[in-house]
Amino acid sequence: MSGPRRQPLPPKPPLDMLADLTNNPPPPPSPLRTAVRRFKIYAPVVVLLAVILAVVQLVRPLPDPKLTMTAKKTYTFDGGAPAMPWPKEGQAYMAAAGLGTVGSFGEQKPVAIGSVAKAMTAYVILKGHPLKKGEKGAMIDVDKAAVEDGKKESEGESTVNTLKEGGQISEYDALAAIMIPSANNVARLLARWDAGGDQEAFVKKMNDAAKELGMTNTTYTDPSGLDATTVSTAEDQVKLGLKIVEMPELIAITRLPNWTDASGKSWRNYNDLIPFNGSLGIKTGSTTKAGGNLLFAAEKKVGKTNQLVVGAVLGQHGVPILGTAIDASRQIMLATQKMLVNAPVVKKGDVVGYVDNGLGGHTPVIATADVEAVGWPALTVKVKLGDDGAKLPQTARAGTEVGVLTVGEGASQVKVPVALKSDLVAPGVGSKLTRVG
Repeated sequence: MSGPRRQPLPPKPPLDMLADLTNNPPPPPSPLRTAVRRFKIYAPVVVLLAVILAVVQLVRPLPDPKLTMTAKKTYTFDGGAPAMPWPKEGQAYMAAAGLGTVGSFGEQKPVAIGSVAKAMTAYVILKGHPLKKGEKGAMIDVDKAAVEDGKKESEGESTVNTLKEGGQISEYDALAAIMIPSANNVARLLARWDAGGDQEAFVKKMNDAAKELGMTNTTYTDPSGLDATTVSTAEDQVKLGLKIVEMPELIAITRLPNWTDASGKSWRNYNDLIPFNGSLGIKTGSTTKAGGNLLFAAEKKVGKTNQLVVGAVLGQHGVPILGTAIDASRQIMLATQKMLVNAPVVKKGDVVGYVDNGLGGHTPVIATADVEAVGWPALTVKVKLGDDGAKLPQTARAGTEVGVLTVGEGASQVKVPVALKSDLVAPGVGSKLTRVG
């Protein structure tokens, strides 16, 4: 009887087999030998991955260069805040375009503003029907109501009484009629023309525009301002005035001392500030209820800039009421113009920032000219550095203009180009290989 069959032994490892053939035992395992063996296996893989990573890093798109400002972000004029010659009653407000509020007087509460309301009428008309320079715009049919309203001067209304039913008046002349002789009948005509005969719809446009401009204490109930329920504040009217001075076609009208209508009749501007001391208008308004009121603007050359100031005086009841408002406005206007000065902020060649290439490289940029701020004592203005909408280059020679330094805002801002102080060079291989983001 035979015994159980033996299972064959598993094959020996290659080294053991080699040892059997050579009669040399395999080398005993050790950490060093294991490490060497693993290195030989994985090293090519690591090298391959490193090469792939390096290629990827080198061909990746470079980040867009950015301008970073190192100059101070604000500049404050020396001195204390100036005192203003405010009126004795009512309310007043003064501002400079792009610079902010100069000051205010009285409680800014809604009061009747009279024909100052026509400033909004003109604003809404021009927003909907812009005038091209040198042109008089659309021709507006004169209806019976405009002619009949023109006879109300006997009732104390300001009107233009030369209109003929069935005739026409240009948009330019209609605007001049409401802004210079303050014609109530033409203001109503413009409202009907713009809103398809619906004057109430036009008044809604006036209130919508006031809301858009942040005139939170203003309510318009008619396009002429005759209604005592049309109310506003000096502050709100200045908000409107700051927009009107951006309308050269309207300012070209309001700064006229007089206007001659199509019939040849001349009408004087009730704003006696015109044409003195850089005055630009804007609109008078006076009724027994409202007193004397004026929304005014003026300009002054300061350094290389043309500065615009806007103010409003409401609720003046001295005799005569409009004359009192105009005199008060004159004092405020002249004081504001006088206080406007320019001061050096940055000198030509000063480093104001740098171009950051996104990989750690910083190339300084310098102002290409002296930079002066415009303002008044104690005022703080903003200083900004930007690319002015242009894409920054990856490489450029020293002296290349790459941005703009801006001091101030709006109509009062001063802009000066900035240029590279040294060559802007592309990031090196080391920077590309070690970039993280």
